[in-house]
Amino acid sequence: MFHNAHSPKPLPVIIVGSGLAGLSAAYTALHSGTSPVYILERAVKPGGNSFKASSGINGAPTPFQHAASGDGAFYDDTIRSAGRRLAGGPSSEARAQRERLIRVLTERSTRAIDFLTGLGVDLSVVTQLGGHSNARTHRGAGKTPPGVAIVSALLEKCKAEGGERFKLVTGCEVRKLLTSGEKENEGVAGVEYQTEGGEVETLKGPVVFATGGFAGDTHGLLARYRPDLSGLPSTNEPRPGCHDVLTAVGARLVDMESVQIHPTGFVDPQNPGARLKFLAAEMLRGEGGILLYKGKRFVNELETRERVSEAIMGLPEAEREGELRQWDVQLLLDPGAAKAAEGHVSFYVWKGLLKRVKVKDLDETTRQTLKDYAEAVSGKEGKVDGKGRRAFGHWSLGVEGWDDEAGVCVGRITPIVHFTMGGVVINEHAQVLSSDLGQDQRPIPGLWAAGEVTGGIHGDNRLGGSSLLECVVFGRISGEQAAADAARGGAA
Repeated sequence: MFHNAHSPKPLPVIIVGSGLAGLSAAYTALHSGTSPVYILERAVKPGGNSFKASSGINGAPTPFQHAASGDGAFYDDTIRSAGRRLAGGPSSEARAQRERLIRVLTERSTRAIDFLTGLGVDLSVVTQLGGHSNARTHRGAGKTPPGVAIVSALLEKCKAEGGERFKLVTGCEVRKLLTSGEKENEGVAGVEYQTEGGEVETLKGPVVFATGGFAGDTHGLLARYRPDLSGLPSTNEPRPGCHDVLTAVGARLVDMESVQIHPTGFVDPQNPGARLKFLAAEMLRGEGGILLYKGKRFVNELETRERVSEAIMGLPEAEREGELRQWDVQLLLDPGAAKAAEGHVSFYVWKGLLKRVKVKDLDETTRQTLKDYAEAVSGKEGKVDGKGRRAFGHWSLGVEGWDDEAGVCVGRITPIVHFTMGGVVINEHAQVLSSDLGQDQRPIPGLWAAGEVTGGIHGDNRLGGSSLLECVVFGRISGEQAAADAARGGAA
């Protein structure tokens, strides 16, 4: 319930960005005090990249897992996924700070799932994605993708329960953070932003930055930190990153060179040279999908995104289609996998990204690959999967007998720039720091951050399903902290 205590008018809580991190912060701030809550969004429509999320959100243990009480490996999987940036960090203090952030992420994952299901979001289907030792990525049983379902529910709750205290302003660009004084680290006092009509406005209050990453900033931050990735397509809209606004008030950056290449972006046969591509959700592989090059498997599809991407990019590139660097790899789902992922599959088929064909119409090499794989899945003749895959999702083809008339789904995929693990340094309270990772912490008063704009959590590689989780966990922390700060400012 909202507080109704009579007190001096508090400052507003200002949230920059309307993706899942921003909405989680907004909803929590509305329930943590009496302050009005402003969301400032540069796009015309709210939701950000969170709206596109297609695989789900991690949580462990939860009531939806088959062996919830036995899944204590989420922290360990995340540590392992972080790779060299955690294992070989510059200092034990830096490693300890990373571990604290990972501990918060994983240990609050159960509460994150409870929070969303409490809002009416269906998260009853659980899938094992690449890099995970257990099934812990949650989505709904219907056809609505998890990003759409979660973002829509939170936005509606903010509007309905926030009433006049909740204000969403779209089409505005935050250009500057207002500071409390001339000296570094004296604190953030608000924002300066430009409206869609060109007017410059200011708003005073504590600030939560939730503007996302820079995977679509091809000629800006991406070119600055990873020029070697030029030419790769992306899942992100071509928009500039907002990190320079934060560094202008003393925020430090970490892991900016750590950019995740997602191994499976769809190549649209009608427009193969498009730079912006639809993600082929990782859950397609989690439910049983396999990857083929010239009709043969070449990788364990449930390795981490980093390793699957490396395997694909180790193959010969396809002929250049415009300026893009692309590969010609096929994603194939058998009847069992396609049925388990039907909500996604039907959309991809409608978009022309997946094609339904019969087994008998595949080339002979592909048909033989499927027969060999089916024998490994069913354990026939003592065969094992030669690529090391141990979880086969809902693969069914050939397990109870071969059927040439069975229908499979096939589409072309290629690696794409998807997610940026680097960003501003934060602590476990989501405070933005003016100190480097592992140094004595110097929080910037009045400034918090959550979601992809932050760094230090994922290291070399982000586990699928942890981006939405990060948004909920640190969004809720930042919203609560900012609301408390706003109340103190109002009382002063």
